[in-house]
Amino acid sequence: MKTSALKYTVLSWANGFAMAILLLVPFHAFLTVWVSSLIGHYTALRLWKEALLLICVTGVVYLVLTDHKIRSHTLSRRLVWLILGYTLLNLVWGLLAYNQHDVSTKALGYGLIINLRFLAFFLVTWAVALRLGRLRGNWQRLVYWPAALVVGFGLLQIIIFPHDFLRHFGYGLDTIPAYETINHNLNYIRISSTLRGANPLGAYLLIPISLLSVTLLRAGRNWRQIGFLVASLVVLFFSFSRSAWLGVVISIAVVACQGLQTTRAKQLSAIIAACLVLFSAGLVVGLRHNTHFENFVFHTQTKSAVPVSSNQGHVTALKQGLIDLRHDPLGSGPGTAGPASVYSNHSPRIAENYFIQIGQETGWLGLGMFVLINVGVGYLLWSRRADPLALGLFASLIGLTLINLLSHAWTDDTLAYVWWGLAGIAMAPLSLRDNGQ
Repeated sequence: MKTSALKYTVLSWANGFAMAILLLVPFHAFLTVWVSSLIGHYTALRLWKEALLLICVTGVVYLVLTDHKIRSHTLSRRLVWLILGYTLLNLVWGLLAYNQHDVSTKALGYGLIINLRFLAFFLVTWAVALRLGRLRGNWQRLVYWPAALVVGFGLLQIIIFPHDFLRHFGYGLDTIPAYETINHNLNYIRISSTLRGANPLGAYLLIPISLLSVTLLRAGRNWRQIGFLVASLVVLFFSFSRSAWLGVVISIAVVACQGLQTTRAKQLSAIIAACLVLFSAGLVVGLRHNTHFENFVFHTQTKSAVPVSSNQGHVTALKQGLIDLRHDPLGSGPGTAGPASVYSNHSPRIAENYFIQIGQETGWLGLGMFVLINVGVGYLLWSRRADPLALGLFASLIGLTLINLLSHAWTDDTLAYVWWGLAGIAMAPLSLRDNGQ
């Protein structure tokens, strides 16, 4: 086979697998639990997307070696080298931890997967989109079609389905809980739609909500898009994910502020924002003893039977994570903190903060590199803000950063693959016009 034909074949397969991941990963939790309830092998089934990613990475390595355009517009970027350096740091730190028996094989493997998979997918979609326009040309379908099904299923959970409906599909103690509650109170059910939980659902919805906000701001009124946005906000509310609520407010505010052109509009927006803050503060004071308000906003209530609220748990976990950073500035290796630490040789360390998790695993050096990666991606997205996809992703990145300061959001399969995959697509259109950063 000629080199050009082989390159096109590799590109086509990598493009197809990347699109498959983006289309199917919003239903990953639901499908893997359901299928495993029929045939077993739950853990193996969960790795379907990583198997596709490995094939894509292999193909992209070949393309970088053989295609000058892809090589010159990726390897010239300091961001790409920073990602490769961060990957190497994770691998070396992981092997050292394993050699010292600080982490089990399963914990190390899982830790490396959840730390590196979204960055690998980011580079894959970036490289493929440089040569093929299919990802770029179909990004709206890749986002909105799956999101519409997620939102639709969420609405059915709110209106029709019983709270334990998902148990019919294999949900339970051995996989994913069939439902979540606030404060262990069945009167306050949190919906998760097809994702693995209420908080992951809330974080994921920031992506379509931010992109729809940009589209409506720039293209004007579209009743179908407005209806989709309202439905998404309703499902977001009933996830009762407070961090996602804050994240979406910040994301929409970023989109709105970027769209302001005149001084008068900016002044009016500042006045409206100040009024909303005052109104919210008054609402908190006025309803502080209301049972529904306490559960919705504070996830606890005055006469709660639960001895330790989720808020207290968050604070305790955060303090312990900061102590770990102070006492172990080099980190203890991937798999020793965060969700992967459940499979480790020691007690799990869940800091309720993704950035602290990275610090616990890779030290201050790894944390600094990861922060720079986020800043670099954010900068490139902002520099492309004329592109609706880039602006929507930039706005959602601000909101998602807040969420990751309150949870381990980037460890969620759906959020990690969808956001970073779209970010890679957004890099390609303008990357050929500017100099390497």
